[in-house]
Amino acid sequence: MPPLTQWVIAPPKKTLVVGVADMVASNDPGAEIVTYSLGSCLGITLYDPVRKIGGLLHVMLPDSSIDAAKAVSAPHMFVDTGVPRLFQAVASLGGDRSRAIIRVAGGSQFLDQNRVFNIGQRNCDTLFALLARNGYTVHAQDIGGIRCRTMRFDLSTGEVSIHSPGVTPYRL
Repeated sequence: MPPLTQWVIAPPKKTLVVGVADMVASNDPGAEIVTYSLGSCLGITLYDPVRKIGGLLHVMLPDSSIDAAKAVSAPHMFVDTGVPRLFQAVASLGGDRSRAIIRVAGGSQFLDQNRVFNIGQRNCDTLFALLARNGYTVHAQDIGGIRCRTMRFDLSTGEVSIHSPGVTPYRL
């Protein structure tokens, strides 16, 4: 039997769950941030690889102007109010915006295959326009289609993995 010093058991990752219309930011490199059931919603990660600080935002709708009261009470529901808060949260933990790595998943036509409301596409369009106006680009994306996604974000490495029913999980 090999000596016990040859066995290394890594501690389990702390899982921080982001609900719909919610956000989590952390500077704990031992944490994984996860959000489930991205249909037309978007999961947006922001990561500073030097400081290992990041956040994940789960937005539902593109534009807060449809409900000003909701924009105040639930700003993470909307792309236009949630994304600035994601950047603020990561910066408040010590993240540097100049090193921002942004990844996005979701934006499907999951319940709108006839594209009547086109929420998924509108979410994506609003996000890309907002980022471009502020000098940012998306580093990786998995958007569109008609499938549901779970997004996992490992703060120790910055890796984002996507899990969908019937599809082998993969890195984004």
